[in-house]
Amino acid sequence: MDISQISEVNGISLLWTDMMIWGLMIFLIVWGKYISSSLQVQQKWQIFFQSKIAMVSSIVLSYYLIITLLDSIQLSLEGGGTLLDILLNHMLNATERTYSAPFAITEYNKSLVVANDGIASQVYLPLKHVITDTSIVLQSVYALIYSVIIAGVLFFSHLIWLNSKYKASLKQTTLKIIRSESKLPWLTAYITIFMLILFSTWLLQLSNFYHVMGTDKVGEDVLYSVLKSIRTGVLIGLLSTIVTLPLALILGISAGLFRGWVDDIIQYVYTTLNSIPGVLLIASAVLVMHTIMNNNPDWFSSTEERADLRLLFLVLILGLTSWTGLCRLLRAETLKISQINYVSVANAFGVSKLKIITKHIMPNLSHIILITIALDFSGFVLAEAVLSYVGVGVDPTMNSWGNMINQARLEMAREPIVWWSLFSAFFFMFVLLLSANLLSDRVQKVLDPRA
Repeated sequence: MDISQISEVNGISLLWTDMMIWGLMIFLIVWGKYISSSLQVQQKWQIFFQSKIAMVSSIVLSYYLIITLLDSIQLSLEGGGTLLDILLNHMLNATERTYSAPFAITEYNKSLVVANDGIASQVYLPLKHVITDTSIVLQSVYALIYSVIIAGVLFFSHLIWLNSKYKASLKQTTLKIIRSESKLPWLTAYITIFMLILFSTWLLQLSNFYHVMGTDKVGEDVLYSVLKSIRTGVLIGLLSTIVTLPLALILGISAGLFRGWVDDIIQYVYTTLNSIPGVLLIASAVLVMHTIMNNNPDWFSSTEERADLRLLFLVLILGLTSWTGLCRLLRAETLKISQINYVSVANAFGVSKLKIITKHIMPNLSHIILITIALDFSGFVLAEAVLSYVGVGVDPTMNSWGNMINQARLEMAREPIVWWSLFSAFFFMFVLLLSANLLSDRVQKVLDPRA
């Protein structure tokens, strides 16, 4: 077994990054079950989701996460691919010759055509995979009908669950939600979910007949590329943050609690790292990694495995070079907390350091950690775009917003301008980062013990 592909069972193969994201999901589910037994934690999160903005942001982030998970199950049967590839198979196979604009029926540029009589002329060639006699309005109506059916099933199932939980009738629960009298803004959640279902269904329905977001230079559907890029962005944001956390937590709390020579060494380490330009440090590490991979081609048996291993190394490099900011924050906050009376009393009575950390320090640091996670997530997603733009990001064969933006810089200099690749990558990235930042703001308001 090679270094990249680590599991293949019953037609399903998992790469390293697939295992990491699914492992993270399992851990979060188990951790959520564990902390939900606390009444105080339940009340905190109920207050958190009472905000309509927090509810909408959480649903949008969950939407991105679902797409990521669908694209993280590699199928080794019938030519491979992922579950997302099965859903988008019609886009994958609808490759044109070159550029075409959104909803166009011809290529974007004229081509030289020689007629039977020998006369050459410049004409717009028709697209091969577009059905021109299809009504966009009619297909939009079909998408609306499908969306209402899917959303109706989901909402009805949720109402039944609410009835069983609160022991109320279906009519009473429905009226409370419609009148916005429920504890949580379920009406806002329903509207958001319906809009996402309608948006997705509309894109999928029309993509059977048109290139909804156009095609790129090699004729690949831009909508397919931008949806496949979601996995890359979410993985880099989540996994790099998870790599950062242990270092920042252990070193930051240790420096603030033990002080003395421990604090001096940790401060020296992160001050030294901060003195090196971040982009230069990351780019140097990535180039070293590229050299190692080029010298060991036997590590992987396919282009996909090589791209996945390069993504994994990029995640590790981003995580191991980006912990200093959170470490400094945790050190300062731990120094402050360690001077509070109840912590001083615990020290005087000989309470172990581990117990002081778990009972007194960590609960007061949770809001800082969660806010930093959300902000770092946004930073890592943007970092991938910047690094791919300068040529040291993910593998060029991997779908990512950074690669799309890198290719779009030349397209924007064309005449006429090819704008849809850049717009598509920017739109999906903007929605993801905006949701993460709004969520972090709500976390700060609710979980800050001083609020």
